Amino acid sequence: MGNRLSKIYTRTGDDGNTGLGDGSRTAKDDDRIEAIGSVDELNCAIGLLLCEQLPDDIRTCLLDIQHCLFDIGGELSIPGHILVTDDGVGLLETILDKLNENLPALKDFILPGGTTAAAQCHQARAVCRRAERRVCTLGRSAEVNAASARYLNRLSDLLFVMARHLNKQAGVADVLWEHDRK
Repeated sequence: MGNRLSKIYTRTGDDGNTGLGDGSRTAKDDDRIEAIGSVDELNCAIGLLLCEQLPDDIRTCLLDIQHCLFDIGGELSIPGHILVTDDGVGLLETILDKLNENLPALKDFILPGGTTAAAQCHQARAVCRRAERRVCTLGRSAEVNAASARYLNRLSDLLFVMARHLNKQAGVADVLWEHDRK
């Protein structure tokens, strides 16, 4: 997949276009590039989260997710290329169920916060939702891998539950939204 760059700047994008993995070129603000960029930003947000002290199982999970996000970026860069399957979606659901089973039921909305790691999970969740929206936008004009879109949808749910899980493990309460606060 793709070419290895020995020189980082190529000057080929100076005219507002960029190359895709299949060798074609497109505008830097094309829906496909917006989707690729949002998935890349999500990967960066998870990378920042990985700088925190995390339990080994969470760290391993997030590293696997980063690799899958890179695969999604590859799919988006090479139209028609498929790397992500519903097996990955199922794996996220299994992890999500495991993390959620020991959490108290939500009776109120929660605000991003608690521990730094939990807040970074919420930040990654918000970026994930944007990446999902960008992939959906692209899907209106081009074919996208439906499993990748489902993966992003499930990942945002997992990041939400993971934030709650990390707060609980640290003994820090979720920050509840006070709807009647004056």
